Amino acid sequence: MSAFFKIKTYLNYWLDAVDEHSLHAPFLFDFYTRVIKREAIPVSKFESLRKQLANDHREIEVKDLGAGSKHLASNLRKISDIASLSLSDAKFSALYARIAAYCKAKTIVDLGTSLGINTLYLATQPGSKVYTFEGAETIAEIASISFEFGEAKNIELITGNIDQTLYATLSRIPKIDLAFLDANHRYEPTLRYFELVVSRSHHKTIIILDDIHDSPEMERAWSAIKNNPLVYTTADLFRCGLVFLDPSLSKQHVVLHF
Repeated sequence: MSAFFKIKTYLNYWLDAVDEHSLHAPFLFDFYTRVIKREAIPVSKFESLRKQLANDHREIEVKDLGAGSKHLASNLRKISDIASLSLSDAKFSALYARIAAYCKAKTIVDLGTSLGINTLYLATQPGSKVYTFEGAETIAEIASISFEFGEAKNIELITGNIDQTLYATLSRIPKIDLAFLDANHRYEPTLRYFELVVSRSHHKTIIILDDIHDSPEMERAWSAIKNNPLVYTTADLFRCGLVFLDPSLSKQHVVLHF
């Protein structure tokens, strides 16, 4: 993301963002006050792991299957660089865990495992099973160690090209309650993965789309998703977008302070 694009997109977000005082829909007011605005409570064990990864300067070879990194041109990358550029901060990781708790998610799909921090937060929901997908085998190996460190027994890590693994996995698992999409930051794959996830969702499913303002291509994908006829309400938190499929909700798209 160029500096100009980043400044411009954040300025647009800041000018448009509202809080609970501007939310008239009961559902959005309730969700914002009970879930989004609640104080973040990071999990100390996961945050300790995040710090370890941020200070791990070993190099690994990464074969990019998605859009690739705009910051890391070489296939040889330090784990610390991957951690600093690809991991959500604790504020958002804790939010994702609160969303999983809000919808009492049993079946969670996580596209783009990376080093596994967000996956661990999602897996804190009691009684849940998290199916997480990572294209790069070397990153998946580190994520599997993260899951052992986090003592998470309810995560199934699916390694390989998501174009080849996603459909087969979705066809064998229960309907999705919560999905987190942070895999291929390009327009066409993002929409394709979104549509596959929707096809295995129900009307109470919540979909989180990460990095919606990461590039013009991702902004275009976010716009297309907002206009999808199966989408009723969306919330833009700048770092991520939340998608609600419940037909009982009004058609509206809000930008929220977070």
